[in-house]
Amino acid sequence: MRGEPIEAIRVGLETLVASLRQDPFALENAWLSVITFNRTPQPILPLTELETLQIPAIPQPEAAGTHLGEALEFVCKKVDAEVTLSSPERKGDWMPLLFVMCNGKVSDTQLFSQTVPLLKRKHFGKIVACLVGHHPVTENVRQFTDNILSMDTADSSTIKTFFEWVSTSVSVGNRSIGATDELVLPPPPAEMNAII
Repeated sequence: MRGEPIEAIRVGLETLVASLRQDPFALENAWLSVITFNRTPQPILPLTELETLQIPAIPQPEAAGTHLGEALEFVCKKVDAEVTLSSPERKGDWMPLLFVMCNGKVSDTQLFSQTVPLLKRKHFGKIVACLVGHHPVTENVRQFTDNILSMDTADSSTIKTFFEWVSTSVSVGNRSIGATDELVLPPPPAEMNAII
């Protein structure tokens, strides 16, 4: 994505943060991280507690390509380093939620196919793929999630609605995820299509 959609995502993230800050439980428990990717993943917002979080500028992509394998590998490493699992000696973190926004295309197919099994072994409460564009590729993201949404246009209104839905999903996730519970996400917004 370039231009207006990038700015719309920044505004959407601000909407997400403002909404979550209205939820006392989320304010106490939610941490967010934002990673952009095309050829290489760029952590533009490291894992940060909601209370002190400031949304940074989102850079325009420098090169074409969707290196989804590299991005997911980066996420796996971050989860290993930053998420504390429960043990008999200590209570761990809530299971993280992963939202991936892309067109579904994969430029690094070999790394992608190696990384998907690693990603599936991580302890995510839910992984959601949001496909953007008129001709998204669902087959690739279906390899790591059945929770697939699609938006035909990346205009500011649709992106804002998506991030409002993410906010509701994070609030639900913070309350309902347990060691064996299945997280049930709220219905997607009318502006988005659920791909089954």
